[in-house]
Amino acid sequence: MDKLVYIINGPNLNLLGMRQPEIYGSVTLQEIEKTCGDIGDQLGFNTLFMQSNHEGEIIDLIHDARGKADGVIINPGAFSHTSVAILDALNAYDGIVVEVHISNIHKREEFRHKSYVSLRAEAVICGFGVDGYQIALKHLGKAIR
Repeated sequence: MDKLVYIINGPNLNLLGMRQPEIYGSVTLQEIEKTCGDIGDQLGFNTLFMQSNHEGEIIDLIHDARGKADGVIINPGAFSHTSVAILDALNAYDGIVVEVHISNIHKREEFRHKSYVSLRAEAVICGFGVDGYQIALKHLGKAIR
């Protein structure tokens, strides 16, 4: 397996399964990581799964993906709606970017309807719950082969 996908998760996603389960469900981030690793194995590529509550760390992870990762799946959480810096980092990355949101951000508060990350992403998946990660991985699996 010489293909690599970075899966980057933003702020508060470490609290999945505990935080607002009526919106985000009861699955934990560790369970999502395991599922993503299994799917990556089935599709023939490695996954590197990361989470940070800090914008600068997320930017560093995106920079690290340059020249290493064939694709990036990113759930930037609330940084979607605020971070031009994350957009700039993604614009400096040459691979495929897929943005994932567990909830349907378009059915939520108006400030969540705009995502800077979407300006760079080849695909945006929202409202499928944690299955959005699986959809993103399957899409990337086809695109990077």
